[in-house]
Amino acid sequence: MNALERIVGATREEVARRRQTTSLDELRAAAAPSRAALRPFADALARPGISLIAEHKRRSPSAGLIREGVSLEEVVSAYERGGAAALSILTEGPSFGGSLDDLRAARALSTLPLLRKDFVIDIYQVHEALAAGADAILLIVAALTPAELAELHDEARALGLAALIEVHDADELHIALATGAQLIGINNRDLGTLEVDTARIFELLPHVPGGVIVVAESGFSRRGELDRLQEAGVDAVLVGEALMRSPDLEAAVRTLTR
Repeated sequence: MNALERIVGATREEVARRRQTTSLDELRAAAAPSRAALRPFADALARPGISLIAEHKRRSPSAGLIREGVSLEEVVSAYERGGAAALSILTEGPSFGGSLDDLRAARALSTLPLLRKDFVIDIYQVHEALAAGADAILLIVAALTPAELAELHDEARALGLAALIEVHDADELHIALATGAQLIGINNRDLGTLEVDTARIFELLPHVPGGVIVVAESGFSRRGELDRLQEAGVDAVLVGEALMRSPDLEAAVRTLTR
């Protein structure tokens, strides 16, 4: 069993537990008012130049503990002051140290559009994301069947949430585009082995149709790298670990958004 399979298995068990506490119908009712306050995530990424999605990330399976002693409030505020276009908030607990409370706190602190970064495998989580203040969710093709992906994508769009569909190879890109995806994240990290190959996005980018917003994920941390991505036609880049390790969060963001 690889890392992705372990995390998805644990996520299914955790969602089942949460359903016992709050039913899907109860969650739908709680989430409904949030639809009026959604922020335009896709628009934030489509603006001229390359947009930065700055990520709050405490730890990961590949890196272990990334940073302690800094509050979510400090991180989110620094990211916004530094010029990030949007924020990614990890809400997966066992492997990444996140929670839905982090998402709620970020919503209260920031005016930027928010991505719920998690392993979304159930419609229940889509409504959770909306209720907790997300404007977008991540859907990972490798974690879902094509039917599950289509169902979750359609549910998100029906609620007004943006759906960033993450792919790792040409087959996954084909599946993502078949759903009508307008936001594609190309992750350079293999979720099975956790290895990073930054050539991946440049190999897959020519196969993405015009009009689809492309986000580069994993392996990029310097402005020169972002310039190269922009020249290739990438719309946005998601950076987490490199920012979280920086002693000056705001300055690190400014370096990437100058």
